[in-house]
Amino acid sequence: MYYYFNYDEPLFRPPSEAQSLIIQATIGCSQNHCKFCGMYKMKSFHIRPVAEVVAELEAVPVPHRSYVQRVFIADGDALVYPFEGLVEILDALARHFPNLARVGAYASPNSLTSKSAEQLAVLREKKLRILYFGLESGDAETLRAVDKGFEPDEMLSLCRKAQDAGMKLSVTAILGLAGQARSREHAEATAQWITALSPEYFSLLTMFTRHNDEWLRSIAPLTHGQIIEEALTMLRNLSPHRTILRSNHVSNFLNLAGSYPKDRERLIQTAEAALADARRQSSWFASVPDYSEEYY
Repeated sequence: MYYYFNYDEPLFRPPSEAQSLIIQATIGCSQNHCKFCGMYKMKSFHIRPVAEVVAELEAVPVPHRSYVQRVFIADGDALVYPFEGLVEILDALARHFPNLARVGAYASPNSLTSKSAEQLAVLREKKLRILYFGLESGDAETLRAVDKGFEPDEMLSLCRKAQDAGMKLSVTAILGLAGQARSREHAEATAQWITALSPEYFSLLTMFTRHNDEWLRSIAPLTHGQIIEEALTMLRNLSPHRTILRSNHVSNFLNLAGSYPKDRERLIQTAEAALADARRQSSWFASVPDYSEEYY
């Protein structure tokens, strides 16, 4: 990741954007009420002026510009940026970085609602090629409980609009989000939702502590063993046409990597082996993961 700017910290990015130049077009997240998420709770959402963003791009040393091949537009919901302004920013990126191949951004259902299919197609032509979308769960009851603000079918329709515009989608869901009470429903409904969309990428995170204590107190958290069981249920119910699956976030202790449908059986066998091993370690199986992030 390149550091040329004075970022409004903390700064978040997907694992796959580790080598990207990151620019902050927005600060915080426009949809900052989800009970499980502590990423932007310390920020007040606002949109930075186009001129301010472009001035930062112009400050990147000219000899360095040819090295930039990917750009990630932050913060948590940059797609909500007004269309005309976002076009100006993408045009400025094209002017300043001659080898630019791809631009990415987080997208919420709120921001996808703000763009028409025709606008998304224009943005894609200007190299905004991948959107990182937090589904969290395909289970409607779980989504209502965490105050996501959208129903599963609504989010599916919005994501299909982006796909129809030629956008690649990287969708994330959270193991353990629903707690013990709706673990199976969460796993099965999420698998069904991903199967219906068949996004290019599907990533799993594991529920952890980060400025979300109220939500964690409201659920019976899953143990290590139950999280593996939930992941296995999800894997067994997944059947997308062509999707790359990853669980490589720092919160994950069950690492999975493969493509559906080609690697379906191998992924299931990996989870089954992990579950069998966990059952031989009864104290670990029954303990709740203690990973947390409280740095700010």
